Amino acid sequence: MSYVYVACTILLMVYAQIVIKWQVLGAGQLPEDAAGKAGFLAALLLNPWIISALAAMLAASLSWMAAMTRLELSHAYPFTSLAFVLVLAASAVFFHEPVTWPKIAGIVLICVGIAVGSQG
Repeated sequence: MSYVYVACTILLMVYAQIVIKWQVLGAGQLPEDAAGKAGFLAALLLNPWIISALAAMLAASLSWMAAMTRLELSHAYPFTSLAFVLVLAASAVFFHEPVTWPKIAGIVLICVGIAVGSQG
């Protein structure tokens, strides 16, 4: 069950990142002046999708705490790097961001690192 909590943590983190990017894209660019920035960010904080993303991050934290009751941190934490892999894939699908060879090489290195770092 502990690995289910780790997987939930990762999926909730990815959901939050994708939703925030989606809503920020729709909101436009951050204004230059301080008052404009404050208003822009306040409006985003009141956006129901952003609220759902923040709730997902809270739920991810709770799920992580549950996982930490049974797993060693040094064993479980490398798995959170899978969020990078999933965010790259989701950003390509949803935002048509390019998947370049350097990004692919980075993802391969992350996966190798997870395999090595999660041993013992």
